[in-house]
Amino acid sequence: MPQSAEKILDHELLFREPEYQKMLADKKSEFEFNHADSKIQEIVEWTKTEDYKQKNFAREALTVNPAKACQPLGAVYVANGFAKTLSFVHGSQGCVAYYRSHFSRHFKEPTSCVSSSMTEDAAVFGGLNNMIDGLANTLNLYKPEMIAVSTTCMAEVIGDDLNAFIKTSKEKGSVPADFDVPFAHTPAFVGSHITGYDNALLGILRHFWDGKADTAPKLERVPDESVNFIFGFDGFVVGNMKEMKRILGLFGIDYNIICDPSEVWNTPTDGEFRMYEGGTTKATVERALNAKATIIFQGYCCEKTSKFIAEHGQEVVVLHSPIGVAGTDKFLMELSRITGKPIPAELELERGQLVDAMADSQAHLHGKRYAMYGDPDMMLGMTEFLLELGAEPAHILATNGEKEWAAKVQDVLDASPYGAGCKVYPKRDLWHMRSLLYTEPVDFLIGNTYGKYLERDTGTPLIRMVFPIFDRHHYHRYPIWGYEGGLRVLVMLLDEFFESIDVNTIVPGKTDYSYDIIR
Repeated sequence: MPQSAEKILDHELLFREPEYQKMLADKKSEFEFNHADSKIQEIVEWTKTEDYKQKNFAREALTVNPAKACQPLGAVYVANGFAKTLSFVHGSQGCVAYYRSHFSRHFKEPTSCVSSSMTEDAAVFGGLNNMIDGLANTLNLYKPEMIAVSTTCMAEVIGDDLNAFIKTSKEKGSVPADFDVPFAHTPAFVGSHITGYDNALLGILRHFWDGKADTAPKLERVPDESVNFIFGFDGFVVGNMKEMKRILGLFGIDYNIICDPSEVWNTPTDGEFRMYEGGTTKATVERALNAKATIIFQGYCCEKTSKFIAEHGQEVVVLHSPIGVAGTDKFLMELSRITGKPIPAELELERGQLVDAMADSQAHLHGKRYAMYGDPDMMLGMTEFLLELGAEPAHILATNGEKEWAAKVQDVLDASPYGAGCKVYPKRDLWHMRSLLYTEPVDFLIGNTYGKYLERDTGTPLIRMVFPIFDRHHYHRYPIWGYEGGLRVLVMLLDEFFESIDVNTIVPGKTDYSYDIIR
């Protein structure tokens, strides 16, 4: 037997045992009835060619492994960013299990979310009864102070009206009439997780600023000197939020952070379970209407929200992931302009330290070619930083990026000599990326956990810097924004570069001429 009390094998070794190898071989020969191995290999080799790439890029009606998630995932993210708020997804239990597991696997923390548990009967007759019972159960069992409602495909396809359903549920006594239940329609079959983030955040702001679905007077704006900050959908929120709060503290300004899930995904192990931890309070949301300006760190996550805030009399400053020197410079200069406060000397020192670190390592990264994929804002920020390092972001792909985004990235590329020949690919997927890696090879790939299949297939070393990251731990605890975050990104790029050199020079007497102690 491959396993016994005297012989315990980890899973990566277990299936190499003779018994399992025979079982797998029998399954292939007796049940799979595949084409001949030689024919399969012939087709595999063809998929690596320029001819196949042209056919691959010509497809229109099929998406293969998109680099995005669906709207409700972004809505659940938003709900976790508000104090004592529970996300309520009007749809099936299976969908909600996906959202919870996705966040829990990335942040290594439990993620609370409930469902209205719609099944076949609700798909035919509508989910009103599920909403009535679900809101009552949520309030009584989990004692939230706010329930943020979003939808899945099922509820959207049959046309359930959240506003009407919530009002009816209150009339039926599911929750008190004055209980806060902001909502957003987040159909999973359009947009992506950043669209869901935008819709859900807009739903909460509209709820509090515009009269709670016509059940209360609209708030009146009384301008003050505070500044709002909206981070967008950020897989590094634990580290980034801590770093940004430190920077704001150095400025000594009055600020409101709208949607802060950093604490609920960073709770301590001290014997106490915290379903709700930290987050933006309802009082802060209401106060945020009075701010003189709002700075949005990821503009493509907040297109509708940006417009809504501007319509309420505030200046809105839109950034695109402040990674590296120029991105952080822009953020700090805008903050200084808005508040009238000088940039703290400590931050000027950190800027110089980052530039020094970049200069120390520039020779190693100069001219290296990168392919990368992810959300539009992060791709913009990473493009700027790679160009600052003298690297070449050869292939920049965003499944949820539009033509306007691609044009903006192209402008960044055109402004640098290192951007010559680099290309942008909006609305493309990871199967497109595979063709690019074979026909126009690069040195490194920047992406998420799913990129490991591209790494295995094409041999392109993967740097995990995009949500979700399931197969590595605690990356989210470190910032990638600001000067300190730029240093972290620099180290990640360098580590993978040096590791690749060691892998390629590891054989004694054959390839180890550059297996150096000093890099």
